[in-house]
Amino acid sequence: MSDTLTLLKDLVRRESVTPEDAGCQDVLVERLSKLGFKEERLNFDDTQNIWLRRGETKPLLTFLGHTDVVPPGPLDRWNSPPFEPTIRDGKLYGRGTADMKGGVACFITALERFIAKHPEHQGSIALMITSDEEGIATNGVVKVVEVLEKRNEKIDWCLVGEPSSDKKLGDVIRVGRRGSLCAKLTVHGIQGHVAYPEIAENPIHAFAPALKELTDEVWDKGNAFFPPTSLQVSNINSGSGAENIIPGELEIQFNLRFCTELDEETIKQRTTAIFDKYNFKYDLQWRLSGNPFLTEGGALIDAAHTAIKKVTGFETMDDTGGGTSDGRFIAPTGAEVIELGPLNESIHKINENVGVEDLEVLSDIYEAMLVELLVF
Repeated sequence: MSDTLTLLKDLVRRESVTPEDAGCQDVLVERLSKLGFKEERLNFDDTQNIWLRRGETKPLLTFLGHTDVVPPGPLDRWNSPPFEPTIRDGKLYGRGTADMKGGVACFITALERFIAKHPEHQGSIALMITSDEEGIATNGVVKVVEVLEKRNEKIDWCLVGEPSSDKKLGDVIRVGRRGSLCAKLTVHGIQGHVAYPEIAENPIHAFAPALKELTDEVWDKGNAFFPPTSLQVSNINSGSGAENIIPGELEIQFNLRFCTELDEETIKQRTTAIFDKYNFKYDLQWRLSGNPFLTEGGALIDAAHTAIKKVTGFETMDDTGGGTSDGRFIAPTGAEVIELGPLNESIHKINENVGVEDLEVLSDIYEAMLVELLVF
């Protein structure tokens, strides 16, 4: 059994449902401290964060990841227990195998091999790991970055081990992500009997025209790096459950995944302009999950392309699709940020899995990137 597979099994057995870490970070510290990494715990509230650094000089290459996982869902739908790593047909099954304990395990074994071969490498290497990525992400990487920024500790290159691959390992690297802006709208009406609508105000009826306009809005046309901005309604709730009562309130949640053609304030202004056309009372709350970011080029992307070609024999593709990642907190500091990790087909699903052979390939790619960036 390979070192990467053994380590990943150990991590998967730990039930680190967000924001729990369940001792995963202790495992990483034990292995990396032997390689000269200095440990710094940066915990906030119920979130555990760790910053491990080897070296003091620039450039600084940081591996970014998380040990928390999403809940497993209905246990009876798993073919094997989600926290008992099980190999079937060349794949390792278990919650977090792909998202993203697989990437974290590959970080560690790549670093162990690299430092054994290049103990006097140039620059510095760091590992930033949080237990608050799958949750609301308020006490994780965003807080760690604040600490680093206050002491002017700058990351030059950030490699995020999120599952970026599509059909085969390494076929896609994420060089940017769309922004994510969440909204909660409450439309206020007057509750009443359905037989007497003249003395009630139905918030559903009042909002219906605005909903159509909101969802028909063409926010932008995208650009060379990003698809057009997308708005999706995720929840609509109203009524008491009785068939003869006009509801007094309507609650709607929606999300915009927006590209670099837009910004938070422009979206807010255009949304309220739509609502204000119609005669209803409302409250609107916004939550910015992250702004869009893009790494257009540089040494990190070049190293990824070279390493993937060297290890796999094929060319990779740059892409900005998918959801958000903690890379959104690193990019504003000026660092080059990319995401490169396992296949994303099974993430957050029942029977999440990662290819056993893919683990070794990914670890080799990470090691090759270290060589490209830090061996002069």
